[in-house]
Amino acid sequence: MINLAARNAPEIAATTTTQTGVHVARLALADFRCYAKVRVEAGPGPVVLTGPNGAGKTALLEALSLLAPGRGLRRAALGEFARRGSDGAWSVAATLATPTGALALGTGHDPEDGERRAVRVDGAAARGQKALAEALAVVWATPDQDRLFVDGRSARRRFLDRLVYGFAPSHAGELAAYEHSMRERARLLGEGRDDDAWLAALEDAMARHGVAIAAARAETVRRLDAAASAAPGPFPAARLALSGELDAWLVERPALAVEDALRAALAAGRRRDAETGGASHGPHRSDLDVRFAERGGLAAAEGSTGEQKALVLSIVLANARALGAERGRPPVLLLDEVVAHLDGARRAALADAICALGAQAWLSGTDEELFAALRGRARFFRVLDSTITPRI
Repeated sequence: MINLAARNAPEIAATTTTQTGVHVARLALADFRCYAKVRVEAGPGPVVLTGPNGAGKTALLEALSLLAPGRGLRRAALGEFARRGSDGAWSVAATLATPTGALALGTGHDPEDGERRAVRVDGAAARGQKALAEALAVVWATPDQDRLFVDGRSARRRFLDRLVYGFAPSHAGELAAYEHSMRERARLLGEGRDDDAWLAALEDAMARHGVAIAAARAETVRRLDAAASAAPGPFPAARLALSGELDAWLVERPALAVEDALRAALAAGRRRDAETGGASHGPHRSDLDVRFAERGGLAAAEGSTGEQKALVLSIVLANARALGAERGRPPVLLLDEVVAHLDGARRAALADAICALGAQAWLSGTDEELFAALRGRARFFRVLDSTITPRI
């Protein structure tokens, strides 16, 4: 396993804070994307990264996104994170400032360790990515989400699942277990292996983990709908709901009864699933339905491009408010190239909302003037040719 602490030593040191929230006080990268080795010192408030395209701004936000479960904000494979010309190993290490003191959090990958990325908390190896969600909630908005409401439902599920992690850290493990069982079932069916006992065991696992996934999503959507439907300021209020067979079952029946129904549906659908190579039932077929709270409940996909961008930010901010109320601390927000699409009133409102939340937000953009509303309230850095320089 890659030695995350050694690879970044001595850059990770103790940090304390009087803030009630949790923020990244120090970020250190080694052989990550365009960075051979870099360290950024941050405070509890907003951090603004400006510089030309290709300078390394998004790579910094991507590194931060790996402090949460999953594949990061660009959904890259493990090997893609390694700096070109390196030995293929990379690491991201952070010192979190928490109300109880410093917490060292790290993740990375060594090709010799296979296809699983390492996670370490205070120097000790963690068994899975759940430890990341327990330590820190991270949510992002990126240009890739410009088509969130008009593209396929898989992107909306991933968006929702990242929001779920903040409320239910075990959600990452449930997703991993469900997807593993689903892949194994598809493999057996594709090979034509009529192993009823093994298929039944996999379908049992899919039912148990699948219902847990659906229930966690439903609870998160309930919280988000309440927070997003009363969005303050110029950001559009949103209404959120889940649509899908499993989600409807959970409304009508107890969870254990839904598990039984899903097991039966999977068993009955084996022949069809063998032909299609998938699974006809389960939480992987659910969708997140988003509508404007006003405008007669207009579907998000029917709004203009600018309105859809603002709606994504509205949901991200609603999630931060809901998490702040639930866990006593908002998530870290990663906002990549989002302010360029906002008018002056919304840029000012975003700055005010971030500061009112007490959230640490990392924002990137090419034009420093677009962040004028954050002057005096944020730390500014210039990113150029993989070099990061504080702005006075």
